[in-house]
Amino acid sequence: MTADVAAELHTIIDLIRYGASRFNGAGLTFGHSYDNALDEASHLVLHTLHLPPDLGPAYGQARVTGAEKAQVLALFERRVSERIPVAYLTGEAWFAGLSFKSDARALVPRSPIAELIEAGFEPWLGGRDVTRALDLCTGSGCIAIAMGHYNPDWQVDGVDISDDALALSAENKARLLADNVQFLKSDLFAGLTGRHYDLIVTNPPYVTNDETDALPREYSFEPELGLRAGEDGLDLVLKILRDAPLHLSQDGLLICEVGESERALVALLPDVEFTWIEFKVGQMGIFAVECAELIRHNARISALAATRK
Repeated sequence: MTADVAAELHTIIDLIRYGASRFNGAGLTFGHSYDNALDEASHLVLHTLHLPPDLGPAYGQARVTGAEKAQVLALFERRVSERIPVAYLTGEAWFAGLSFKSDARALVPRSPIAELIEAGFEPWLGGRDVTRALDLCTGSGCIAIAMGHYNPDWQVDGVDISDDALALSAENKARLLADNVQFLKSDLFAGLTGRHYDLIVTNPPYVTNDETDALPREYSFEPELGLRAGEDGLDLVLKILRDAPLHLSQDGLLICEVGESERALVALLPDVEFTWIEFKVGQMGIFAVECAELIRHNARISALAATRK
């Protein structure tokens, strides 16, 4: 950037507009918390200026200092030249209305499950009581901590196989004072013998090998362990479906995100009654399924899971 261009940027809205234009012009990929250049630029600007993400539009005309401008523009240049996700540049990601620490130890929080948490998982819970809940493949801990935050009477476990992810989730627990949440190391359900839950929520790896190999550069900063899941993206999902009944209460509910692997799952298990959840923007590859339904089809699910690594 030339000094002349920088000299023409004076206000918060100037910086946001300029950043969005730079990002669009550079052909960046948006998929980490935000799906467009304007929101990414807003996050970078407001975070750098220590301002809240819901800052009123009246403040857009507020002028920035030279030092503040330099900080913002430096982040813009890193986003363009290095393709680092915004959340990793700022060290912060917003999920379900909460601010989480975010770095390369775990995927950037971005699941539509946030909308379900804020809605109390209704109408899918159907008013049933929940005392214990599980977030399987917790990563940064965002789902577990958000569940605990909005449901202080729940006891929530968050589970992951990655020591790095568990270290980050512990930092987020301390950051958000989530006293009713605990984190455990486990390879899916392997370390949860004897533990039972009324609700299991999981956003496991579900990206196919081909899709993982073809992901834009932004995704290379995230741990591949949280993305890659075999030829059809279902290597872990099938194991979760097989073993979840061993850890669900009799009328327990499983909610699982599979993204673009939805078609492959339906093709493999056409007789299972998955409820595909509608979000404000439509279906997002997330289903709810009853424990009884998983037990009913356990033989078929187990046979499929046995063919996976």
